[in-house]
Amino acid sequence: MQPILEMQSITKTFPGVNALDNVNLSVMPAEIHAIVGENGAGKSTLMKVLSGVYAHGTYAGNIIFEGAERTFKNIADSEKDGIIIIHQELALVPLLSIAENIFLGHEPGKNGIIDWFEAFRRTKDLLKKVGLNEHPNTLITNLGTGKQQLVEIAKALNKRVKLLILDEPTASLNETDSDALLALLKEFKANGIASILISHKLNEISKVADRITVLRDGMTVDTLDCKAETISEDRIIKAMVGRELTDRYPKRTPKIGEPILEIKNWSVYHPLHADRQMIKGVDMVVKKGEVVGIAGLMGSGRTELAMSLFGRTYGQKITGEVKINGKPVDTSTVEKAMKAGLAYATEDRKTYGLVLIDHIKHNITLANLEGVSKNTVIDDTKELAVANRYRQDLSIRCSSVFQTTVNLSGGNQQKVVLSKWLFAGPDVLILDEPTRGIDVGAKYEIYGIINRLADEGKAIIVISSEMPELLGITDRLYVMNEGRFVAEMPVGEASQETIMRAIMKSWEG
Repeated sequence: MQPILEMQSITKTFPGVNALDNVNLSVMPAEIHAIVGENGAGKSTLMKVLSGVYAHGTYAGNIIFEGAERTFKNIADSEKDGIIIIHQELALVPLLSIAENIFLGHEPGKNGIIDWFEAFRRTKDLLKKVGLNEHPNTLITNLGTGKQQLVEIAKALNKRVKLLILDEPTASLNETDSDALLALLKEFKANGIASILISHKLNEISKVADRITVLRDGMTVDTLDCKAETISEDRIIKAMVGRELTDRYPKRTPKIGEPILEIKNWSVYHPLHADRQMIKGVDMVVKKGEVVGIAGLMGSGRTELAMSLFGRTYGQKITGEVKINGKPVDTSTVEKAMKAGLAYATEDRKTYGLVLIDHIKHNITLANLEGVSKNTVIDDTKELAVANRYRQDLSIRCSSVFQTTVNLSGGNQQKVVLSKWLFAGPDVLILDEPTRGIDVGAKYEIYGIINRLADEGKAIIVISSEMPELLGITDRLYVMNEGRFVAEMPVGEASQETIMRAIMKSWEG
């Protein structure tokens, strides 16, 4: 059987960086082919070459699709041939309906008049194929992330997809939505559609992939056949990072001191629906040198709690008391929260954590401009020294601190976010999904940074949807459900089962 896709000796360079170096990839018809590698390994760059984001002529090598050489100049060219890419950041218009999004740019109609009856009919058929029971008129903004992902796939099916590329499709999904998406890929396979799946969630890859191509430092290092043998996660990791990761969570001996952060009876209402209480009388204590985790299902209120504490950036009718180092503090604005010693690294680093079009140097000093200025004038030499210090301390991989932040890998972007908040000098650091969309090697480095901060006496709060991560890096856990803490336990007494039991028990109660 001939491959549906062959990418031969693909080489792509940027100024000062060799992003892809003679990469080879072949995908068989009706195959689910996974591509894995550390952040910066070249996965997304390779897919941008394939989909025409990087036009023919800007790279070396050949693309053979369905037996013919292709020279895509843009995404429209690749989509005409049935190659559809769905990026991690979904390309949907929030205030348009599902039907409007699916047909945007190629609406059915005649003589310049859109045939909405036909658009709705076809939308219903497409939604049925992806298992989404929503009305075509439903606005995208009213859908959860999992359903938005299915709308993107319905959009791809409307373009008569032959090869579907999914870049980190489950990064923002809960376990139920992730499983539904993976089941859909298997259905597509049964219907003859080939898929390329890029993911850091190795357990998901093991569930569905027929073959796995591993990239490292812009080169193909291995292609593993999951049909021929059972491929363990450890083997994939070794190929990705070039070494054994005997322990995914670095060891730390906690040195826990006096309470730094104390929260009493914290209550928050929804920002738009004033009668809907989101956080219901939460009490919390975090001590010096302690890493405290908040576990819970999607929608349990973890992010809402963090944002309401940090400058009341979420919610209304907020009541309760916050003490830092034993003294009541005002955290009603971001500026006041920072002054009190609080920092919050958001789960959405691209939208809220970084200025992507600016370079690393400015991003690192953004939360503490006073630290690099005199009489309101920024000292460029001092700012450069600070940026380079954090670049070295946190091992940010870049050509220089003048590199544009958007061009960094996810792991290195997250290190820039951490650098920004560390330079602000907080006593309490809230990390919301700090390793989302980051490979195992970069995760290990982030965990090492968290350990180091705790050893320096910082109080760290980690919010994560990955229970193994919370069990591996925290000292104590709060379990959250429906806006309340329903359990608290030392990590030594915690397990995925005890966490889920606490959540289930709270529902029964």
